Amino acid sequence: MNVREILKENDFVFKKKFGQNFLLDQNVLNNIVNLGNITKNTLVIEIGVGAAALTKKLSEKAKQVLGYEIDLSLKKPLDKILEEYKNVDVIYDDFLNRNIKEDIKKYQYENIMVIANLPYYITTPIISKFINEQIDVEKIIVMVQKEVADRFSAMSGTKSYNSLTIFLNYYFDVKKAFIVSRNVFYPKPNVDSAVVVFNKKQDKIKLNNEPHFFKLVKTAFTQKRKTLKNNLSDYDLNKINSILKTFNKDINERAENITIEEFVKISNELSKTNEKF
Repeated sequence: MNVREILKENDFVFKKKFGQNFLLDQNVLNNIVNLGNITKNTLVIEIGVGAAALTKKLSEKAKQVLGYEIDLSLKKPLDKILEEYKNVDVIYDDFLNRNIKEDIKKYQYENIMVIANLPYYITTPIISKFINEQIDVEKIIVMVQKEVADRFSAMSGTKSYNSLTIFLNYYFDVKKAFIVSRNVFYPKPNVDSAVVVFNKKQDKIKLNNEPHFFKLVKTAFTQKRKTLKNNLSDYDLNKINSILKTFNKDINERAENITIEEFVKISNELSKTNEKF
């Protein structure tokens, strides 16, 4: 019995609120798994097990797969689909409400990876959760809407570059791996997707004050069409202008033209006087 038949047999109904579009294409699934270079010492965390097409592939490579599924109506079909996969555990709960360190305490592993097909609206909170709870994740591989993937991996000077880009790229080396057509999902979504790889940065740029930095960056992008002079008017513009001049720029630039390194330099200088924190 295939996945569609099992879902139908259990009267499963797709729910838009959970962004449920199940990926069943074997080539795409294999390509995602291969990006991880998973070993038999790897604990893989999957958020959004869905119909377990990816879960099964992961279990063949990893020591253990810990899946999270918010939709309780999937428990019965997943019990059937995963009954032969002994190294897979599924927690039926909202991942964002879980204590990850408690959940993974019982497993023995050498490294952790996160691999998931995510609705765009929940991707940033999930990645932020790993950062804020200081879970030592080696790699995160997620499939999201193509437009979202463009923002995650954008370069300064492009329209897709924003404060979220800077937040993610401060902690990770972010790369868009490949595009996934909307035609390989069941049911078919309205947009194409892309797979993005986040590799943990081994040497983050030195920040004097992380909260100050992220507040500064967010403020700089408050109104994207306006310049730093407008968006950062509550800060010491003379000092910011002086710093930018060392990069042949000034406060008449828009935030999208300022690199992470340049924002770090500005934040480090301003935070010396505890300005705007």
